[in-house]
Amino acid sequence: MRSFPYNNTYMMSTTEDYMTQEENWDRDLLLDPAWEKQQRKTFTAWCNSHLRKAGTQIENIEEDFRNGLKLMLLLEVISGERLPKPDKGKMRFHKIANVNKALDYISSKGVKLVSIGAEEIVDGNLKMTLGMIWTIILRFAIQDISVEETSAKEGLLLWCQRKTAPYRNVNVQNFHISWKDGLALCALIHRHRPDLIDYSKLRKDDPIGNLNTAFEVAEKYLDIPKMLDAEDIVNTPKPDEKAIMTYVSCFYHAFAGAEQAETAANRICKVLAVNQENERLMEEYEKLASELLEWIRRTIPWLENRVAEQTMRAMQQKLEDFRDYRRIHKPPRVQEKCQLEINFNTLQTKLRLSNRPAFMPSEGKMVSDIANAWKGLEQVEKGYEEWLLTEIRRLERLDHLAEKFKQKCSLHESWTTGKEHLLSQKDYETASLMEIRALMRKHEAFESDLAAHQDRVEQIAAIAQELNELDYHDAASVNTRCQGICDQWDNLGTLTQKRRDALERVEKLWETIDQLYLEFAKRAAPFNNWMDGAMEDLQDMFIVHSIEEIQSLITAHDQYKATLPEADKERIAIMGIQNEITKIAQTYGIKLVGVNPYTVLSPQDITNKWEAVKQLVPHRDQMLQEEVTRQQANERLRRSFAAQANIIGPWIQTKMEEIGHVSVDITGSLEEQMNNLKQYEQNIINYKSNIDKLEGDHQLIQEALVFDNKHTNYTMEHVRVGWEQLLTTIARTINEVENQILTRDAKGISQEQLNEFRASFNHFDRKRNGMMDPDDFRACLISMGYDLGEVEFARIMTLVDPNNTGVVTFQAFIDFMTRETAETDTAEQVMASFKILASDKSYITVEELRRELPPEQAEYCICRMTKYAGPDASPGALDYISFSSALYGESDL
Repeated sequence: MRSFPYNNTYMMSTTEDYMTQEENWDRDLLLDPAWEKQQRKTFTAWCNSHLRKAGTQIENIEEDFRNGLKLMLLLEVISGERLPKPDKGKMRFHKIANVNKALDYISSKGVKLVSIGAEEIVDGNLKMTLGMIWTIILRFAIQDISVEETSAKEGLLLWCQRKTAPYRNVNVQNFHISWKDGLALCALIHRHRPDLIDYSKLRKDDPIGNLNTAFEVAEKYLDIPKMLDAEDIVNTPKPDEKAIMTYVSCFYHAFAGAEQAETAANRICKVLAVNQENERLMEEYEKLASELLEWIRRTIPWLENRVAEQTMRAMQQKLEDFRDYRRIHKPPRVQEKCQLEINFNTLQTKLRLSNRPAFMPSEGKMVSDIANAWKGLEQVEKGYEEWLLTEIRRLERLDHLAEKFKQKCSLHESWTTGKEHLLSQKDYETASLMEIRALMRKHEAFESDLAAHQDRVEQIAAIAQELNELDYHDAASVNTRCQGICDQWDNLGTLTQKRRDALERVEKLWETIDQLYLEFAKRAAPFNNWMDGAMEDLQDMFIVHSIEEIQSLITAHDQYKATLPEADKERIAIMGIQNEITKIAQTYGIKLVGVNPYTVLSPQDITNKWEAVKQLVPHRDQMLQEEVTRQQANERLRRSFAAQANIIGPWIQTKMEEIGHVSVDITGSLEEQMNNLKQYEQNIINYKSNIDKLEGDHQLIQEALVFDNKHTNYTMEHVRVGWEQLLTTIARTINEVENQILTRDAKGISQEQLNEFRASFNHFDRKRNGMMDPDDFRACLISMGYDLGEVEFARIMTLVDPNNTGVVTFQAFIDFMTRETAETDTAEQVMASFKILASDKSYITVEELRRELPPEQAEYCICRMTKYAGPDASPGALDYISFSSALYGESDL
């Protein structure tokens, strides 16, 4: 037996009789002592029946309400509303303030309080306290009782008369003497719970026994506390009417409309539960779609950010971040996208089966919108990866050029050190003839040397220009150094020309030329330059990406080594000149003082540099051999990756084709197809380790900076895309079969019918892509016995292709063929159920919904129902008719 939940809100109107009772209360202050005793006991029990819900009670009605705290708590319990926060003080004005808050709340409910003030309650005035409690009982327990067109006291009396009419010795005409013998109370209990009282054994001449029986049964089984004493009622000529009304109203709330309301509530709960579940799925779809689209929206700008870093380390960090995105961040989003499509299809199937309109996501959140956004993400992703690799190659090239630039600049600056000072000397002014001629030859040798270094200066300028064109981050310092070298080179040319002019002016003073010194200088200078170039080439850095490239360098190096014997002959010849000079000096007694006046190069310089060249050759051999080893390792990585990719790629394509064959197979049941697909799904999941291994090899290749692979046409991107498509295809195919099973079970279709539908569909699916165009669909319907005109076919197309895509899927075909076979709840049935709860009114109130429905479903209806605007509307009336229509996507009936 359910207890009566008091309403949270109430109608503001009151009956004339109710207001008359309120206004006449002050004339009833002089209560009969017996009535006062009855009211005191009844009202105290009534208050405690509600206060116990809050874990408290009262003992003395005129004392326990004096501070206003329990009075405010009582009103909160019976109304379900929060009153203003009470004052916590214990002073008299605190108590008066609390009682006034309670009285103000009672007045706010349309109750006119006459002659009842807070001071009387605080002072413990019993009659005023009883009057206030009776006002509360009238407003919250009796006023809303309605039977046919009567309400409040008359409605309660009519209800009692109808319920007790069939019983002997019972004639309810009022709320005092009609209840003295106890038979009326026992009749009310027996009418609703005949299992609790044996009415045939009751005697009219035993009023005390009858009353006590009713009191005990009501308290034990109906949760109605004992509010009266049998002796007081029997021994009083006219029992107190208010006490009797209070007690009887508890029976009304316990029994009235319970069975009918419960049946109607069950129907509404069933419909609302389906609708709530559908709305939960819709909200979940919207949430997932919003999160996925937001992630794509945040990710695309990151992938579109093509601001290059200035160092290789920073760019490699970008590449590592991109790998983390591919490995860690993107796979869960791929799963979310697949789950989103599955949820969408499942929701649409449930809506069709429950006769609800199709779900239309918010603007921009359709499955197609998400697919387009995903496609845009992958396009940007591909471009970002290509850009990263291009930038890494560019920075690698820049680092190589920058190092080469520094090396050449260092060699040149080393060579030019002191040259300006030498060219600026005027030593020829005090030199002898021999010395002047020596200076002249020395200058000519310098000019030869200067010309030989012209190529290096041009190389430095060319490298600087290329660094600028490739946007080198430290281009400013490169340009400054290059400009300094060029300016110095121009100055050296000017100084060289000035010194030659000076020497030529005094050349006529000199006649003797030391041919051997001159010849030594002339041959030693180019040979020295050749050795400088050889040392530079042997120390030159290189970068290659294949075995062929390193073999090319090795071939060039071998060709260089083949020239060493010829160079050694030249060295011997140059050293022979120096030996000749020594021989002549010894022969003719010439004393050689100092170095060769025509060159700064000495025989020892040539020898030392030649030894240095010979030492650099094996070092170069070692560097080239190490690079060969590295390129061979890279080639093994390429072949290892290609061997796996050439297996995985065809395997993915084969599985895609096999899944396609299973989805159109009609030889077995849907459950067998589902089992086959589940096995395929498990095989695919088990195959994931091969993809992970390939990812590991791909990472090793990228870490080794290998950018091409001639041994396979499959890239890691191809494999990733194929794998993602395979996962999506198997999940979508399983979902389609699940929806077919759901449709079959919901519509009562046999396996043979489904096979027949599938055979017909496959026959007219000419492209074998799981879809028919309108002409093939028309032909299919005609072959199945449909007589189609243009209007009828157009109507059918709106059912199977509501989005006007121009194709008919197998699921839409099945839905059409089974659309009229299942019985579902209709809007009219739901309206009829609400009408029962509303007692045949055209509207329903909040209190009726909360009384008859579970809290969750009641609040769901209250939040979504609109205000009733009919001519018979009353405050708080809600329109259940438009709400029922909206549940099924229909216009108001």
